Amino acid sequence: MNVLSVGLTGGIGSGKSAVSETFSRHGVPILDTDIIARELVEPGQPALQEIVSQFGKHCLDAGGRLDRRQLRRIVFADPAQRRQLEAILHPRIRQTVKQRQVALSAPYCVVVIPLLVETGAMTDLVQRVLVVDVPVSVQTTRVKARDHLDDSEVQRILAAQASREQRLAVADDVLVNDGDLHQLHSAVARLHRQYLQLAGES
Repeated sequence: MNVLSVGLTGGIGSGKSAVSETFSRHGVPILDTDIIARELVEPGQPALQEIVSQFGKHCLDAGGRLDRRQLRRIVFADPAQRRQLEAILHPRIRQTVKQRQVALSAPYCVVVIPLLVETGAMTDLVQRVLVVDVPVSVQTTRVKARDHLDDSEVQRILAAQASREQRLAVADDVLVNDGDLHQLHSAVARLHRQYLQLAGES
């Protein structure tokens, strides 16, 4: 691998997108596995055909696109179904990340992997793990407001994810994201300088 890769992870509602967007403002390439997953399930893609075969046509909306909310309800209610979805998507996501890493010429990149701790499937693709950390109460409030979910839906998602303690146990770096945007930008700027040094840049 010709570029230092930092795996960015954190629980739902922790603010991973805000953190990755802030890194991108510093010119850092971002490989977001959620975005890659969306690309892989566009109409006509083999992964979407497999998902429909496995979970049924009711996972599609009226336009023939994946109904992500419907699929999320299915897989978070049944761990076996979630594993089946991961078996369809994760090998393809992994291959895409590797291809894009090889093509980079930047000092370092950030690979956003929400399920890094849960699956452990892509740990070999990154040299450091950055955990975006917030209290569970903050996660719950943010997710309810953002996704318009009720308490039971939020709790099912949190139960399916690694615990806060499990994520922190694998972290090389921790960014506590329970403050304002100024604090977030300052924290990312510090990490950016650190990663440039680690990558051999000044």
